[in-house]
Amino acid sequence: MNHDRSVVEALLRRERIIVLIALVLMTALAWWWVATGAGTGMSSWAMTTWKFPPPGHAAKAESWTPRHALVMFFMWWIMMIAMMTPSASPMVLLYGRAYRHEQRQGKLPSGVVPTFAFVLGYLLCWAAFSAIATGLQWALERSGLVHQMLMWSVSPFFTAGLLIAAGVYQFTPLKHVCLEHCRSPAHFLAEHFQPSTAGALRLGLVHGFYCIGCCWFLMALLFAGGVMNLVWIAGLAIYVLIEKVAPKGDLISRAVGAAMVLVGLLVAAQTFGN
Repeated sequence: MNHDRSVVEALLRRERIIVLIALVLMTALAWWWVATGAGTGMSSWAMTTWKFPPPGHAAKAESWTPRHALVMFFMWWIMMIAMMTPSASPMVLLYGRAYRHEQRQGKLPSGVVPTFAFVLGYLLCWAAFSAIATGLQWALERSGLVHQMLMWSVSPFFTAGLLIAAGVYQFTPLKHVCLEHCRSPAHFLAEHFQPSTAGALRLGLVHGFYCIGCCWFLMALLFAGGVMNLVWIAGLAIYVLIEKVAPKGDLISRAVGAAMVLVGLLVAAQTFGN
């Protein structure tokens, strides 16, 4: 009994390291899944290009089966896990540290920190986003704006409009509020912290909603550059991380927004010129 207790106590002392390793493994497995085709039966490398707008032409879309819709949903969800977990990790680790501090102060009962529930709530938010993105992908394919096989825009006007809209969103109050919450984990936890496993789940959901509010238009750009284009997936993931953890992230957000508007206008002008 004493030996079992000492093992548990040793694990609890290393809880932060265990959580960090779990986050790294989850992210690595998600990236591996995306890189190997995300269950679509197609090569991600065949759907990857540096060219923008990507090459392609309109093609008739085939009807989706329930199985295909399910594959597309998990493709989106696991891709979001791969892209968003690195930028959410500071919040997750700080939550565990804050919870453990409250336990040492006697304000919360001792035991395992419900970090898993916090992460689950966060990932459930991205599951909801992925369901919406899957439906939107179906609609865009049916309308002929997105190529069904290559999964990127075949309409320069749609590409230009998406870039301009995403750029403008970077300047909106909603973007600013959501980004500030994501960039200030200590303030977020002080304002929304809740004890218990259920509280951790709700806290993860709240953080997830703020994160989606910050990044949903950026993720929508995958329809322009390629939903399974590894260049765009990696590029957006790196940018989201920079936007949330780098100094002056709000200024970076606006600068990138202005650049997106400019590129969108150039794509539109080039299309009109042709």
